[in-house]
Amino acid sequence: MWHEYINATSIEDVKKILGEKQERARVVAGATDLILELERGVRKGIETLVDITRIPNLNAITIDEDEVIHLGPLVTHNDCAASKLIRERAYPLARAAWEVGAPQIRNRGTIAGNLITASPANDTITPLMAQGASVTLASARGERTIPLKDFYTGVRKNVMQADEMLVDISFPALTKTQRGTFIKLALRRAQAISLVNVAVILDLKADTVQSAYITLGAVTPIIIHAEEAEKFLAKKKLNDKNIAQAAELAMQAARPIDDVRGSAAYRKEMVRVITSRALKALRDQTETDGMPNEPILLVGKDTTEIQQKVTVEFPASSIETTINGKKYSFTSGHNKTLLRLLREEGMLTGTKEGCAEGECGACTVFLDGKAVMSCLVPAPRAHGAVITTVEGLANGEELHPVQEAFIEHGAVQCGYCTPGFLMSGAKLLEEKSNPNKNEIEQAITGNLCRCTGYYKIVQAIEDAAKNKQE
Repeated sequence: MWHEYINATSIEDVKKILGEKQERARVVAGATDLILELERGVRKGIETLVDITRIPNLNAITIDEDEVIHLGPLVTHNDCAASKLIRERAYPLARAAWEVGAPQIRNRGTIAGNLITASPANDTITPLMAQGASVTLASARGERTIPLKDFYTGVRKNVMQADEMLVDISFPALTKTQRGTFIKLALRRAQAISLVNVAVILDLKADTVQSAYITLGAVTPIIIHAEEAEKFLAKKKLNDKNIAQAAELAMQAARPIDDVRGSAAYRKEMVRVITSRALKALRDQTETDGMPNEPILLVGKDTTEIQQKVTVEFPASSIETTINGKKYSFTSGHNKTLLRLLREEGMLTGTKEGCAEGECGACTVFLDGKAVMSCLVPAPRAHGAVITTVEGLANGEELHPVQEAFIEHGAVQCGYCTPGFLMSGAKLLEEKSNPNKNEIEQAITGNLCRCTGYYKIVQAIEDAAKNKQE
């Protein structure tokens, strides 16, 4: 893992550190990709992580006088999925952000991180490419703005220099005559990497396409435009015949690989299928079907984060944090994940390690009011934070309503996954006092159970909501 961890307090601090450390340092925002890359040896030679999550105002979503939308480097997937501005003026991005992982992942994972990781299967690159996005990179040497189409050089490769930090993502808002959508094909409804994805943006006048942008993900080393399909649709009516031809042309642009998740032939055919679906949805104005008006975020009412006044370095400093209302000071564990810090230094073993890669949800905790996968959070992020684990759900001897309901419904068998489900259920009831079944199912998409099935778990959370209201 890493040797040194720095909680920065300004962009100037970050630029200075990166300038000094160069290839030995990496910026940390969500860290949901980076932690796994470090553990798997994908990123080698990294000794220092520079955490930017305590720098103020980096999570802003704004639109300027030129109708250009700006995303700060700390804007998360959940921020985009819930943003009124993004949903109205950049709907394909909102849809793609909501399709990423599960609520706990979306609370930490940032759009900037998704772009920088540079995997062709990363969902938010595709709509941002379709919308003509650019990224601004800053270093002590100055700033440069690069169109996203020129940002990538291959699989997991981009043009960023070792001393640069991504400070802004910008793209034109959709106009009144433009509409767009995003469709993802994966092996599961949630927590799955795209086999294929497509973003489509059309400028429509009545039933005629004035211009089209069609981008394809997970079918070439980098995200690409289906240029022939775009050209074909221009000045044509959006009828079944033209949609079929455009989808065929999009399929011809794909150059997918064979792997364990799907053959190249299957992926090519699915490009045709989902491009056709996207075009028909835009024609029939059904592109928002299936997208919740208020997506479940697993975010509580109090998410105030303490802004640090000075840059803090670990292991030189101890990790000072509050867990379940009690102050803790850790002089070891700075090079671990939050999960291991809680279990090994804090001796709070209720939080379980299942997959250790953000797939199972057994390690779910609350970090500054948001549900997160603690296996994907660096331990020093706990410094100055407020954390709740499953041990902190009960009020003394009085169990939380979700805990009571799990007992009453027998929603437990082996029990290993139960702490994660309890945390997701409890945060859901804090976010929504009377969730419906669909919202409950959204809330637990990041939690896997290998032995009970989910019926009793859903019923338990439903009853807990009723009991809490009484």
